[in-house]
Amino acid sequence: MSRPVRRILFGDNLTWLRTLPDASVDLIYIDPPFNTGQARTYRRLRTVRDEQGDRIGFQQRRYRTQVLGSMQFQDAFDDYLAFLAPRLEEAYRVLKPHGSFFIHLDYREVHYVKVFLDGLFGREAFMNEIIWAYDYGGRSKRRWPAKHDNILWYAKDPRRYTFNYEAIDRIPYMAPNLVGKEKARRGKTPTDVWWMTIVPTTGRERTGYPTQKPLKLLERIIRVHSNPGDVVLDFFAGSGTTGEAAARLGRGFILIDNNPEAIRVMRKRLAPYDPECLACPEDDGHP
Repeated sequence: MSRPVRRILFGDNLTWLRTLPDASVDLIYIDPPFNTGQARTYRRLRTVRDEQGDRIGFQQRRYRTQVLGSMQFQDAFDDYLAFLAPRLEEAYRVLKPHGSFFIHLDYREVHYVKVFLDGLFGREAFMNEIIWAYDYGGRSKRRWPAKHDNILWYAKDPRRYTFNYEAIDRIPYMAPNLVGKEKARRGKTPTDVWWMTIVPTTGRERTGYPTQKPLKLLERIIRVHSNPGDVVLDFFAGSGTTGEAAARLGRGFILIDNNPEAIRVMRKRLAPYDPECLACPEDDGHP
């Protein structure tokens, strides 16, 4: 059996996308910047025991916070759709006929992007809007707190696409005593609202990269919407969650990002899978 594609590409994603052949990938997931209009910052912290520290923890012990580093990027575009549109067109071109496309957005831009994708794929190709719901962070006193993201799913051919129903991870019934022992044991399939926690700030999964998404979320998408040996593309790859989920499930991956810090994080995270890295910061050429 040939080795699955495992590739990291450094540089402008539109330039790289134009080098990929037509109908060459089986599944696309992207998590582009949300266009919040602000700088997105993530600080890596560590707490150490210190009797003069600034935090109080278990049994009133005091701890001191150390800042290990920070990462920041600007999340602002004058015309967000104009930025995304040519990249979405390339995504449609490189997707195989049976393939699916997922785009992860929030309430600021999802409606504009959906109208564009309806025109690109066809309205009949829109399969689901998945709501990823979570519960963390502050609570506004001026409006209902926004605690969900929107994930749009399009099938290139709505009559023929990959959907592995038996591979869906099941979730517990809220009232198991009402459904019988067998159903309660098996669990139920999720709906289009996915309740999943964010990546814990002190969890082993955390890479230190801003906007990192949970591995469990990507594993659900990849497990159901692709098959072993398929190639998964993410051209806003960030921390490389898509690549790790794909590799763990026996899929290949192509990850693209133009942030040197993202490339560093991905290469470290995916080192066990030995990906090739093209035009990476220590290399010479770009496509």
